[in-house]
Amino acid sequence: MSRKSKATSKRLHLTRHAQAEHNVASDYTIADAPLTQLGQKQSRELNDLTKDTFQKTAELLVSSPLRRPMETMLIGYPSLKERLDKEGKPVILLDTLQEVGPYACDTPTYPISKLKSSNNGIFSELDFSTLSEDYHTKEGIYAPENGSERAKQVRHWLRDREESEIVVVAHGDILRYLVDNQQSSRPWDNAEVKVFTFASEDDENASLVEVDTHAEPKDATDEPTSAEMRN
Repeated sequence: MSRKSKATSKRLHLTRHAQAEHNVASDYTIADAPLTQLGQKQSRELNDLTKDTFQKTAELLVSSPLRRPMETMLIGYPSLKERLDKEGKPVILLDTLQEVGPYACDTPTYPISKLKSSNNGIFSELDFSTLSEDYHTKEGIYAPENGSERAKQVRHWLRDREESEIVVVAHGDILRYLVDNQQSSRPWDNAEVKVFTFASEDDENASLVEVDTHAEPKDATDEPTSAEMRN
């Protein structure tokens, strides 16, 4: 039986998705925006940067269920996904990692059958059974005003996992809520990875602290999130 790792020894590789269409167009009405060609290139560069480092050692791969982080994950972390699939640990799609905003670009595709078949079917073999029935509604815990509480839930979920090294692929705003518990101004480029751990074993907020240098593709871009587009 696996033993749960110490929270303060965990390494969380928090990855913002690569450049997507809404980033370039500054258009938050693009539904569940996919990656651009540059975003796909950034994802390939992410793979080149990490295939001989934490892709060899990470024990869990987690993604937001929107198309841009899932595509970033598939292109950026292929050897990690393949290894974990063989170990019986498929990618976990965590609906609480979806982006904070209420806009079309931040809302997961619905129904699941449409999401599975999008992007020429590249997501069809992922396990969507982890998504709640209301994952697409932007209501309840998914409502923008609950961003801080949702991020707190994610932190507790990550801290309670037995794995000591976890790769997470998500969005700029929810990642800032995750590490700063608010919509902060922390810089976070497309396809950039920052490494965090937990501040303590049992604090109620499950606070995170940055602990290490990060990976960033040479063609990474500082594109605005939907919240930044509105400001």
